[in-house]
Order: sequence, then structure tokens, then C-alpha cells
Amino acid sequence: MTGERWVALALGLSILASVGLVATYILGGQPQIEGVLLAVALGGLGTSMVVWAVALLNVSAETEDVHPLRSSQPEREDAAAMMAPDDIARRTFLVRMLIGALGALAAALAIPALSLGPQPGRALFTTDWRPGARLVGDDGEPIRVEELTLDTVQTVYPDGRVGSPDAQTLLIRVRAGDLALPDGRADWAPEGCVAYSKICTHAGCPVGLYRAQDHALLCPCHQSTFDVLRGAVPTFGPAARALPQLPLDIDAEGFLVARDAFSEPVGPSFWNMTHDDGTEA
Repeated sequence: MTGERWVALALGLSILASVGLVATYILGGQPQIEGVLLAVALGGLGTSMVVWAVALLNVSAETEDVHPLRSSQPEREDAAAMMAPDDIARRTFLVRMLIGALGALAAALAIPALSLGPQPGRALFTTDWRPGARLVGDDGEPIRVEELTLDTVQTVYPDGRVGSPDAQTLLIRVRAGDLALPDGRADWAPEGCVAYSKICTHAGCPVGLYRAQDHALLCPCHQSTFDVLRGAVPTFGPAARALPQLPLDIDAEGFLVARDAFSEPVGPSFWNMTHDDGTEA
């Protein structure tokens, strides 16, 4: 078999393996098969380059003494013969095969980018809470103020969105006179009912423990502790930001509703980071 055929065969295998890799990914993916196909694609491409360099490039190893740099007439004629247009045209097919193999391999190597999914946009900054949304428990039933007893905690969601992971909220009733909320939040806790995001601002774990004697919410993952009476500011542990507060109201039927969305994005802090130029992320 001639060198041209070996190169064409190697490039053809590389193209087929790259196309097979893309098809395997689209059909659901299988790591072992994808690994074999990637090895064949790279191996075929590498083999073609080696054979091309060894068998098709008409360059022989020669040694000679140092002479004046001016080429002799026979040497110039030999160089012109090696670059004959017919020889170049004869390799056009192989050049096209090489371009095809590189293009197919590039498409296969772009596969990981398809697994990144769509950009989040503003999705990380909002939840399902909307003004007027009733607070409901795990059973989907709306909650009245008179149903809540002092120093009890309950996980609530917006009506119709039970189980929403980013909207899960801790509802706690305390004595209204004990509250010392930040400025501008005096009317966010009607009759002592306060609501905070259940997602810890440190690592995103659920804040599931409430210590009633000192009105503290605790995250069991890293022991971050938040003061319920003072706007859920952190008092212990690695969390550096307060739990976002949900402003509450009571509708005409006596049910607790959200006056607005959370005071700021829920979960671990990423949105208030700044770039080197001082602009927000």
C-alpha cells in the first residue's frame, strides 16, 4: 500500500471516530465509548502526520562540507523539480482529508461546551416570591396569624410553589416588642411574624434548627448562627451575611402574604463581588 493510501486511511478513521464521538454524545453519551473514539480520532490524525512526513515528503538526509551559500545550477533545478505543480496537485485530496479530520476533531472537542447549559441570566437573583403571594406550608394550606404560636418555626413556600428550592422560607413568630429589625423594616413583621430565607448565606445548606431561648437560627453544616430578632444577622460561624428577609403582610382574610420579594438574593454571596475595576459582578 502506498504512502498516500496509508495517510488517507488514517485520516478517514480519524474523521469517522470524531463523527462517532459527536453522535454518541448526542444519543446520551457513554464515557468508555467516547474515550475509545477520542483515542482513535487522535491516533489516526497523529499516524497520518507521521506517515506523511516519512513517506510523502521527498526530503533525504544529506551531509556535506561547508561551501559557499550560493546554490549551483543543478541544485536549483533539483529544487524546482521537487516543487513541481503536478506533485502538489496530486496531494490535494490528502490536504482536504487533513482539513476534514481537523474540523471533525474540533467539533468533537467542542462537546464539553454543550454540557455547560444555558447561562443563568437573572435566575440566580430572583425566587418564586411575588407581592401578594400567600404563605403556605408543606401541605399547601395557607397560614393564618392566629394559627402560629410564639417561638415556633415553620418552613413555608409561596402559594402554588410548594417545594421550590430557592423559595423555601422559615416563618417564626416572636413577641413584636422584642424585634429590633434594621431601619426600614419595622412593618415587615406583622404581629411579630418574621420570615427569612432557609438557605444559608455561607454554603447554601438549609438552616433547619431554631434555638427558641435566644431566638437563634442555626445551620447544621458549619454552625453559622443568625439572630432572628435583629434581621437574622450572623452572630457565630463562617456566614458573613444576614439571611435575606421576606417582608410580610396580612390580607383581608387574615392570611399571611408576601409584601414583596426577598430583600436581596438568597444563598451564598456571589452577586456582591467586584471586579478589579470596581464594578459589581
